[in-house]
Amino acid sequence: MKTLLDLFVSFFKIGLFGFGGGYAMISLIQNELNNHGWLSMEEFVNIIAVAEMTPGPIAINSGTYVGYKVSGLAGSVVATLAVVVPSFILVLLLSLFYDKVRRSDYIIKLLQYLRPILIALVLAAAVFVARTSIIDFNSVLIVLVVLFLLHKTKIHPVMVIILAGVSGALLYG
Repeated sequence: MKTLLDLFVSFFKIGLFGFGGGYAMISLIQNELNNHGWLSMEEFVNIIAVAEMTPGPIAINSGTYVGYKVSGLAGSVVATLAVVVPSFILVLLLSLFYDKVRRSDYIIKLLQYLRPILIALVLAAAVFVARTSIIDFNSVLIVLVVLFLLHKTKIHPVMVIILAGVSGALLYG
């Protein structure tokens, strides 16, 4: 029962403080997983990769996986609900005060100051994933080719993911 409570508290915090979407939440997720020792860093990077390729937000997908790994189906349900509940509550509260809140100078300034924080969180997550994923010349080559394809061509990101997966399988398989 304590493990389910730990899962709930951890993923509730992730859902509550995870402004900016999935990439900004990666640092929060990593911190919680490290604190509890639920996954190795290699497993964490794999979760991020799988969560990115599957439908749904990264935090929900990773919560579902971690919860299942730690406590089976019950853990999966608890972690998934915990990461969703804060957003549900905040949206419900904002809907009650929407007309007053959307024009508030305080809220507008708050959101302006949150943007740089989100950039830092996303960059911290990118550095972490890069340090654990870029392991040799081939992985550096894949990163460079993918960056080139995403920024200099009109190839759809899904196609780039498929090509990167195939190239990884050919190089490492």
